[in-house]
Amino acid sequence: MKSLTIINETVTRQALLEMSKRIPGAWIGIRIAAMLLLLKGCKSTKIAELFNISRWSVVKWIQNVNKEDLAGIPEKKRSGRPCRLPDKIQKELEEALEKNPMEFGLKRNRWDGIVVVEYLERFHGVHLKVRQAQRWIKRL
Repeated sequence: MKSLTIINETVTRQALLEMSKRIPGAWIGIRIAAMLLLLKGCKSTKIAELFNISRWSVVKWIQNVNKEDLAGIPEKKRSGRPCRLPDKIQKELEEALEKNPMEFGLKRNRWDGIVVVEYLERFHGVHLKVRQAQRWIKRL
């Protein structure tokens, strides 16, 4: 009997790896697969090459599993950069967004990134880029 192969040309190793970056939780499956390959005798270098990642990433996965058992497989949440807007300013911005910008002497009828930047600079001395201000509007 002839062995099965994938004949669809769009299903490539690179396409599958790109897909794994877009799907939440896919990397946990890749980590599990990497550990299974390691238990089967595959070398970390080969595993790294197979999944198109650095050998050091595989080494860190192995170290995490050795240290924490199966709890070392899922990626830990990272703290990220601390927020530049103090809680007090966030609260005041949230309250301001509920009002018309003209009440603050701003020359627009509705809030957008440019207006938020102007508000924060004028009333709080905080300098943000327009894109950051747009994110704050969405968040609040």
